Amino acid sequence: MDIDPFIFRLSIFILSIFIGYYVVWSVTPSLHTPLMSVTNAISSVIIVGAIIAALAGSSVNIFQTSNIFGFLAIILAAVNIFGGFLVTQRMLQMYKKKKK
Repeated sequence: MDIDPFIFRLSIFILSIFIGYYVVWSVTPSLHTPLMSVTNAISSVIIVGAIIAALAGSSVNIFQTSNIFGFLAIILAAVNIFGGFLVTQRMLQMYKKKKK
């Protein structure tokens, strides 16, 4: 009995959502900034893969499914990186001493 590849991938995706939820909510505030830095590094790797996916295929038809999803992955990962840097800067500002 073979499992449909779509169902297999969907189940992995759903499990990763639950694991990610529990991992993120169990992080203490003191580890938040280093975790955001690691998340930004992972997102930069995702952008490299998304660029490859966006440019895959023939140059005749650029509106294939992989190209569209690659482009969306580039946009979402870029937003994630930018937001991560903003959150990291804000967290670091909380630890600086205020000038009188």
